[in-house]
Amino acid sequence: MKLIAGLGNPGSRYRDTYHNVGFAVLDELARRHGARFEGAPAEAVMARVRELGDGLLLVKPLTYMNLSGVAVGELQRYYKVALSDVLIVLDDVALSLGRLRLRAQGSAGGHNGLESVIDALGTTAVPRLRVGVGRGDPRRDLANHVLSSVDAEERVTLGQAIERAANAVEAFVLHGVEHAMNEHNPWVAET
Repeated sequence: MKLIAGLGNPGSRYRDTYHNVGFAVLDELARRHGARFEGAPAEAVMARVRELGDGLLLVKPLTYMNLSGVAVGELQRYYKVALSDVLIVLDDVALSLGRLRLRAQGSAGGHNGLESVIDALGTTAVPRLRVGVGRGDPRRDLANHVLSSVDAEERVTLGQAIERAANAVEAFVLHGVEHAMNEHNPWVAET
């Protein structure tokens, strides 16, 4: 079984923000596989997909971004999922809009949600899929950028990236992290 955790913030206020790209990717996967999000044995909502690989849990922590690791760690331990079978999906301001970067391990790279997950799991050896949301206007505060609604002119590009990220998650589940990296890291959304 694989555990796919999409990082974001709960509530309608954050629904269409750059910071909620992780939630959007999981919503796309749930839509594709007819899964519904329900309560979980942690502060999260979870959907089960049984027909893909050995099955997977789609997890959206409800602890807000900076405490995402609390729910991810609890569910990883509760379901006894190997760390190599956990995939974290998150936004990344250091990547251009629509760019995907899948890695088997590494640092948090300044992302507080991923830092929380790394702390909770006790290792940097956890796969992660970063979806580029760009930096936005350099004169604007970075927190304001990621917590703002996606600009109308960027919605199509980000929508393409979300679909492609869902494909990358499916490749990770079916073929492993190396295959998924080789197939999906070179791709850049059309602008």
